[in-house]
Amino acid sequence: MNSNNISAAEFIERISNGEKLNLLDVREPIEYHSFNLGGENIPLGKLPDALPLDDIDTDDEIIMICKAGLRSGTAQSILQQNGYTNVRNLTGGLLAVQKLKQ
Repeated sequence: MNSNNISAAEFIERISNGEKLNLLDVREPIEYHSFNLGGENIPLGKLPDALPLDDIDTDDEIIMICKAGLRSGTAQSILQQNGYTNVRNLTGGLLAVQKLKQ
């Protein structure tokens, strides 16, 4: 398992335990507003202009979220290239989370 990724199971467990996570959802606003798990919504295309992130230090854990894990993987790379050292991608995205919650 890539330590730069977080599984849907680990993600759900940590949320269920009430852990406060830095979530960054990189889907488009219409997707975010139809269903989300919280966190900040910065669409992938706008991410480079949104850096540096407010209230998040470069060594804080940040979990990237999108529908299936592809856009969030790209966003993860963008953050890493900008000095963020603890960026994790939600493997399988929201689809994987919803599947486990059924």
